[in-house]
Amino acid sequence: MTPKHPRLSRRLLLGAAAGATLTAATAAGTGAAYGIGRPAGGGWPTEFPLPDGWLPEGITIGSGPYAYMGSRAHGAILRADLRTGALKVLRAGALGRASIGLKLDHDDLLYVAGGAGGTASVIDARTGALVATHRLTPPAGHFINDTVLLGRDAWFTDSGEAVLHAVPRGRSGGVRALPLTGDWVQTPHVYNANGIVDTPDGRGVIVVSSIPGRLYHVDVRTGHATEIALRGAADVLNGDGLARVGHTLYVVRNRDNLVAVFRLDRAVRTATLHRTITDPRFDVPTTAARHGNRLYLVNARFTSPQKPDTAFNAVAVPL
Repeated sequence: MTPKHPRLSRRLLLGAAAGATLTAATAAGTGAAYGIGRPAGGGWPTEFPLPDGWLPEGITIGSGPYAYMGSRAHGAILRADLRTGALKVLRAGALGRASIGLKLDHDDLLYVAGGAGGTASVIDARTGALVATHRLTPPAGHFINDTVLLGRDAWFTDSGEAVLHAVPRGRSGGVRALPLTGDWVQTPHVYNANGIVDTPDGRGVIVVSSIPGRLYHVDVRTGHATEIALRGAADVLNGDGLARVGHTLYVVRNRDNLVAVFRLDRAVRTATLHRTITDPRFDVPTTAARHGNRLYLVNARFTSPQKPDTAFNAVAVPL
């Protein structure tokens, strides 16, 4: 996430929360009415209108046909049925909360980055109940942005500091911070570490630094970061969410309204640009999640007014 908009007012936040609850309830009642963009043959929808004022940022999809999306406005969690487009507010929002990047574990626990609040939360995806909240940083000067599940931990990026945070998967254990060293370059006053995915061998993580647009391979045992050499692209400026399928890496470049598709070498030392995905429905997409032969993305619309009546959506594109 790399938003550039004024601090949201209390009225906007509360209005967005109320609007989200009302609109999502309507969506659950109408079901397929929210499944616009269906192919003529009655296939799954390719576009999902979200509640007005939702301010989406993260999206995650597990093995089932459900997408979970967070809100920057009030921290609520929305669940979308990929088959019908029906929406349900899984967890209500509240003033002062934010849900940025999120990942669904195999035990139906959602790990949620808390943005400027400096926290990581664990939510039961079946009930919406809060399982745990972990304080990762002081609330000032940090931004807990995205997360990936690897081994026994959920790893979180901090866009304001050269560090990754590890939160134990499950209901017990302590958090720890892992400073980033090696090739890592921390640029002041901009969003640095943003999207994060695991490497193909499951032994490390790949992190994108949004500005100036670099990819790093990070050893989670030591924190040593090795810059990944790009082939066919000068940078990944505005890189936001990451998704990986095998050795194919998808980099969402939000303000560029495209997804850069790279092929990783076996050692994850180089990334060769294979193609780019564009779509006229992209409006500053931030993150992506794969289900089947589709990539699902949320449009954050950072260049549009961030108001309670601003329309938002998620879209699907073929892989």
